[in-house]
Amino acid sequence: MLFDLWPAIIALTLLTMAPGADTLIIMRNTSRGGMLDGTVTSLGIGSGLFVHALVSAAGISVILLQSAMAFSALKLAGAAYLIWLGIGSLRQVFNGQGGLNVEASGKQTFSAVRSYREGLLSNVLNPKTVIFYMAFLPQFIDPEGSALIQSMILAGMHFIISMIWQTGLALMVNKARSWLAKPSVNRGFNTLTGGLLVSLGAGLALKSN
Repeated sequence: MLFDLWPAIIALTLLTMAPGADTLIIMRNTSRGGMLDGTVTSLGIGSGLFVHALVSAAGISVILLQSAMAFSALKLAGAAYLIWLGIGSLRQVFNGQGGLNVEASGKQTFSAVRSYREGLLSNVLNPKTVIFYMAFLPQFIDPEGSALIQSMILAGMHFIISMIWQTGLALMVNKARSWLAKPSVNRGFNTLTGGLLVSLGAGLALKSN
């Protein structure tokens, strides 16, 4: 296999579940226009992942042409970034901050173009996703294979995971807005994703040495 699938699946799942801009816009749009609004927004977000994969693959290819040492340094930097993301989530728990916020709002007219555009732009213009892909993809790229093909495969995996999680999230928002707004839910998400990201990053750093 070109890369070990399980660590990739775990990392992509954690990124998808971690509260952030994509999570918030799914919740907002579902509150605004119901399940269909949230689902189409998720489709737009998922489409943006392929844009990030394409840009990241181009950067990785340039680095691979320079030296193997530069590629190894990029992998270590990526592992450190995963740890930094995890620590950031844990700090939110200790500081009493939450990443999920659902507002009660009246139903509005659904527009597929609007929902897709909002999801796409939310993902493509999110600098955290750009950095994550540049840090994440080298961990699972075989230098002897095509960086572009491997990146697109990973983006496809991420697309499937994000669609499953975000449509499920949209369903929960539709059915349980009051539960999702609880601070304990915020703390639970941040504690789980933060701890696992730190562990995963540490493991990848050791593997890169």
